[in-house]
Amino acid sequence: MGDPVEGCAFGFQSPLEDHHELHYFPPIPCQAPTNSSSFLHFNRHLHFTLVKDRNVATPRDYYFALAHTVRDHLVGRWIRTQQHYYERDPKRIYYLSLEFYMGRTLQNTMVNLGLQNACDEAIYQLGLDLEELEEIEEDAGLGNGGLGRLAACFLDSMATLGLAAYGYGIRYEFGIFNQKIVDGWQVEEADDWLRYGNPWEKARPEYMLPVHFYGRVEHTPEGVKWIDTQVVLAMPYDTPVPGYKNNTVNTMRLWSAKAPNDFNLQEFNMGDYIEAVLDRNLAENISRVLYPNDNFFEGKELRLKQEYFVVAATLQDIIRRFKSSKFGCRDPVRTCFETFPDKVAIQLNDTHPALSIPELMRILVDVEKVDWDKAWEITKRTCAYTNHTVLPEALERWPVSMFEKLLPRHLEIIYALNQMHLDRVAALYPGDINRLRRMSVIEEGDCKRINMAHLCVIGSHAVNGVARIHSDIVKNSVFKDFYELEPEKFQNKTNGITPRRWLLLCNPGLADIIAEKIGEDFITDLSQLKKLLEFIDNETFIRDVAKVKQENKLKFAAYLEEQYKVKINPMSMFDVQVKRIHEYKRQLLNCLHAITLYNRKSPSLPLTGLAAPGYHMAKMIIKLITSIGEVINNDPYVGDKLKVIFLENYRVSLAEKVIPAADLSQQISTAGTEASGTGNMKFMVNGALTIGTMDGANVEMAEEAGEENLFIFGMRVEDVEALDQKGYNAREYYERLPELRQAIDQITSGFFSPRDPGCFKDVVNMLMYHDRFKVFADYEAYIKCQGQVDQLFMDPREWTRKVIRNIACSGKFSSDRTITEYAREIWGVEPSFGRRAVTETLCRSCQ
Repeated sequence: MGDPVEGCAFGFQSPLEDHHELHYFPPIPCQAPTNSSSFLHFNRHLHFTLVKDRNVATPRDYYFALAHTVRDHLVGRWIRTQQHYYERDPKRIYYLSLEFYMGRTLQNTMVNLGLQNACDEAIYQLGLDLEELEEIEEDAGLGNGGLGRLAACFLDSMATLGLAAYGYGIRYEFGIFNQKIVDGWQVEEADDWLRYGNPWEKARPEYMLPVHFYGRVEHTPEGVKWIDTQVVLAMPYDTPVPGYKNNTVNTMRLWSAKAPNDFNLQEFNMGDYIEAVLDRNLAENISRVLYPNDNFFEGKELRLKQEYFVVAATLQDIIRRFKSSKFGCRDPVRTCFETFPDKVAIQLNDTHPALSIPELMRILVDVEKVDWDKAWEITKRTCAYTNHTVLPEALERWPVSMFEKLLPRHLEIIYALNQMHLDRVAALYPGDINRLRRMSVIEEGDCKRINMAHLCVIGSHAVNGVARIHSDIVKNSVFKDFYELEPEKFQNKTNGITPRRWLLLCNPGLADIIAEKIGEDFITDLSQLKKLLEFIDNETFIRDVAKVKQENKLKFAAYLEEQYKVKINPMSMFDVQVKRIHEYKRQLLNCLHAITLYNRKSPSLPLTGLAAPGYHMAKMIIKLITSIGEVINNDPYVGDKLKVIFLENYRVSLAEKVIPAADLSQQISTAGTEASGTGNMKFMVNGALTIGTMDGANVEMAEEAGEENLFIFGMRVEDVEALDQKGYNAREYYERLPELRQAIDQITSGFFSPRDPGCFKDVVNMLMYHDRFKVFADYEAYIKCQGQVDQLFMDPREWTRKVIRNIACSGKFSSDRTITEYAREIWGVEPSFGRRAVTETLCRSCQ
């Protein structure tokens, strides 16, 4: 079966002929659409797609009409891109992720197609405001934070680099929850992002695939059979992913769970038909909601179902595409799997898609009848694994009993793979029982568990961390035994961000003044920003950069006043920490700084992010932040010198407003705990200075810009390890540091919670006796470093010079660079930068 986009949607097969005949669409114009053509397309969609006229149309109707108009410019490119891939038959990259935090699509598509000015002018002539229409779009919040947003940036870069790449995930009906703050407490609301429909996706119901659960395994002379299973259907929804001005449009395919028509009806032959139909929800719940936490593992059966669901559907799709490599062809043209790793690369974004390894083995051995050893070689050469965390509580460990019930054949395969693996280890390290125990995929104990990270490591040809310091920790600690066994397997791929969304789209003023100085090539080659080093002492450029920042701050201050009813001084420092709430990210250190400033009556502006619904301490931290803000913001003596604001419902579209306005970016995790961070990169390229520890990508940022151009403080990884050896005693710091003691005493006494004095006893108890992340140990250095920040901020020229240096040195942190490294060093493909190859296909189709 061919993808509609990759086959029959492009042309059609004549019912009177046996051969495939492709009927080409008219050529795509090279120039941007004229205002009159945009006007006509807009009105056509308002009339024919939305069935409205200007008398009754709502702003949402206008948004949908515009979205469909812009999407029209994608369709021809989308189809021809897929045709090009079939003609050239390149190696295809499959990026498997349980999260894709895409945000909004309209503005990003206009930027990547070069349509923004034309659309803006056309919409203006219609008496509408483009920014207002853009604000109507719902965020596609199909991710929790960094991991999901990284996947989105990677899709943009893969399309811009011209790679034949596909993103595969789940089309969650409800994405990351909407956060409301009620009386200082987080309250979660369902994110019904599909309520009004999604103009960017195309459903493909004719290409649904079956996914099996439960059942039993039967070993027969003909081979192993997985029988008596419960079937759920996976329906694909395709979303176009345009590259930047290169005619390439790749595909993100998200699966939605559907119950088959006979679901449970067999069991109700004599019974309740209505009840049987209602039970379809049991199957369809699989794609109902995103699990809201990417740094704490919670072993729920529904989550395991989600993980297998996306893997099973995706691998069927991959194998179908591998077999039917010719464009428009529905018949298999490849039956031998020898070349599978030469044509297919599967990248596992963390352990969530780890079941790709046993599932690929099951298909090769049980279905395609490939020899076991050959199947294992193919699987390892095809799969690669990205590790995203060193926190033990975040690593997935599934109960064997759950596997036994839900995926009995996969449990058999995992046991067999583990035995092969342990036999090899035992041969290399005879008598080392502890090593065997540490390296086993199956963890023994009261509840036997499957360590999914170990499964990923043994089943992949490449394992990478996402920043140099993180990759070193992975090799020297998390997977030390595996690294000693196969050191050639381990790599580093420092994360990056797409400069299209995180500079061109969200900060057009800054992008414009950069382009005036160095041209526009930096948009697809961020290393070009190095040329800005020539202008660090250019008074005109210093003034322009400072002016853009001030305009962004004024705009954001107006937004805060409108949305949050809080008035802030745009001339003050915007000191920002935007992250998911987690103890290791140390929002509590920021809180202690805010209290210390308040006690000194000094100016600043901390801002913060989201807590997972089941994470008690994170919710307490939010309550503390909002309580501190309530006291400080209403103190007439402090006035507008200091404000503490908690930004409710942080998401991609809000990040696009906050980041360009920030003066100072807080990246203050305990050294050795943040895998990379990508928020730090977004702030850097947008002209915020960083205060941070030597953790994650901060290390490489300091290396690029010079440590003296960041505000680095606190313990390094080796200091943290030494303190662990010695034993961390929070009370020592409490007794020794008067300002710290005063802040903790204020929290304890109820100064910030007068109506409930004991409200924060759990927070104080954790900080004093159970703090794994050693907040007090870095407090003194942090406060001192913040003093240096305040001092520099009083010298606007010198501050802006450091800002320019940071922007100029941020080129390494483009996701284009990251993806180029993945392509060359893991996937074995060469980026083509898309433009020439696809344009050739377009030209041929015009002839």
